[in-house]
Amino acid sequence: MEFFRIRKDLPLMQRALLFNTISLLTFAAAVFFLLHRGLHLSVEFTGGTVIEVQYPQAVVLEPVRATLGKLGYADAQVQNFGTSRDILIRLPAKQGLTSAQQSDQVMGALKGADAQAELRSVQFVGPQVGKELATDGLLALACVVIGIVLYLSFRFEWKYAVAGVIANLHDVVIILGFFAFFQWEFSLSVLAAVLAVLGYSVNESVVIFDRIRETFRRERKMTVVEVINHAITSTMSRTIITHGSTQMMVLSMFLFGGPTLHYFALALTVGILFGIYSSVFVAAALAMWLGVKREDLLKEKKESHDPNDPNAGAQV
Repeated sequence: MEFFRIRKDLPLMQRALLFNTISLLTFAAAVFFLLHRGLHLSVEFTGGTVIEVQYPQAVVLEPVRATLGKLGYADAQVQNFGTSRDILIRLPAKQGLTSAQQSDQVMGALKGADAQAELRSVQFVGPQVGKELATDGLLALACVVIGIVLYLSFRFEWKYAVAGVIANLHDVVIILGFFAFFQWEFSLSVLAAVLAVLGYSVNESVVIFDRIRETFRRERKMTVVEVINHAITSTMSRTIITHGSTQMMVLSMFLFGGPTLHYFALALTVGILFGIYSSVFVAAALAMWLGVKREDLLKEKKESHDPNDPNAGAQV
């Protein structure tokens, strides 16, 4: 399906140095903010208090957040848990207050707004648990990267694997750089969004690499630069349809999903935009500079020259 077809190939690889210079500067800025400011980690990673509260009727979350904000918990996470009558509150650790004292303080304020609010449970999430979650998250990220390298190596060739992984890690670091620069809260849901972006970005790279291989097979007289330009141009309509549809869904979560989905959708939005950019302008350009050629993707079988071979010179 195509909304339009570009008849003349766009000279994208002729601008590859410019695009990759922009990518390098953006990447360096993201690394700087990650090292200088760091991530604003949520309760899951830093430790804190988790409170379950039940109401006799469906509860509106905004007044609960406003009540917690007045107590000094502007970073508190509030979401429905199980049913619309149950809510889960995550509070960051507060110096000088135990989990019991925090829960008493919160329940006193909530009962002041609605006397029927009932405390169901209080749990303390220690820093050790948060450290384990961070370790497990990094391990999951490493497994995804290794899987992508193996997949691209088997399906294409090592030059494409290296180009694809660098482009995908470029997306991850830039997402983290945005969260470090603006000090947006980094939670488990945001980590899930980062992993989703990795898979989404590599899918776009595979589509372009596939088209490059097809073009190498079909257009014998084209140079490497012309082949890559043609491959990217011919997939442009598909890219706009696919990513445009996905972005509309993500934006709907961002605009109407409430605070629970806010940073998840924000991470996906940034990741999708840079995923398109890296797949088109970073991965393909890196493959070109690594010296990809027709022989890397099209392994031709050598003819047998054995005079005793009855099949010598035979063509299929």
